[in-house]
Amino acid sequence: MLVSASTPTAEAVAALSALAHPGRLEVFRRLVAAGPEGLAAGEIARTTGSLPNTLSSNLAILTAAGLTQSRREGRSIVYSADFGAMRGLLAYLMEDCCQGRPEICADLSPTCPDAPAP
Repeated sequence: MLVSASTPTAEAVAALSALAHPGRLEVFRRLVAAGPEGLAAGEIARTTGSLPNTLSSNLAILTAAGLTQSRREGRSIVYSADFGAMRGLLAYLMEDCCQGRPEICADLSPTCPDAPAP
């Protein structure tokens, strides 16, 4: 699932629901900070203090919501934020919440340079 400005509300709700949990939000924040290179699951567990089964569940939920992706590198699984989905979710929120009234969200646009204007 790729969240975009034309995304149905249900997909946006799934992404926001995934981020509504403090542990998942922390994982997502660390993946965003890591950039496209991502982080190995073991490194995420060490830096967040997550138990392996909890981390696995959190990563599965974030991936199912379309916010993260994974790839195998040798014996490690490396996770990264899906920046296109993140930008799409932000654009959707700006477009949907502003309801075509750019003056409401105009101040937010510079913080998301790749997001389309509302």
